[in-house]
Amino acid sequence: MPPETEFEHRHFIIHKPFGYLCQFVCELPKKKLIGELYDFPKGTMAIGRLDEDSEGLLFLTTDGMMSEMVRSKKVEKEYFAQVDGLITDDAIEKLKAGVEIGIRNVKYLTKSCKAFRLEKAPDFPPRIRKIRDDRHGPTCWISITLTEGKERQIRKMTAAVGFPTLRLIRVRIGDIYLGKLEACKVKEVENFLLNCP
Repeated sequence: MPPETEFEHRHFIIHKPFGYLCQFVCELPKKKLIGELYDFPKGTMAIGRLDEDSEGLLFLTTDGMMSEMVRSKKVEKEYFAQVDGLITDDAIEKLKAGVEIGIRNVKYLTKSCKAFRLEKAPDFPPRIRKIRDDRHGPTCWISITLTEGKERQIRKMTAAVGFPTLRLIRVRIGDIYLGKLEACKVKEVENFLLNCP
């Protein structure tokens, strides 16, 4: 008998759109799932979550070891957040130093991170659901780079410094960028080549 061939894992990069769950099965009715975007092989899992209202770069794989590597605290994840109001330098400094947020009713001090205000709004298409009416005041965009990923962390962080997040897009994981990959598009790759410090 011929020797058994080793199972070859498959890896995917997708631009998760607004309104989708990072799941393949959900008991809640009328929920959109990322499994609807592509004919993924059996055993595919999302690496790290983006909540239903968040968008951007998401990795999927059939390899559990790869999942552990990407979720490592050595791998940076960068997000662009559109916030309510014109964020102040003081608020940016607080984000960078770490702020207190709640995680499952327990107080948690976020780790220091990179954060800065973007000089101009990133060139993303409008979201399917309108953010809000412009008459409610100005907004601006910031970049936040984390090496941790608590539940709805960035939304909680910006709210803690007085500038709630209106739109959140993950633009980078390690040294892989979202780039021009359009919403809902899936790209199969040989591997996730991440340069970790």
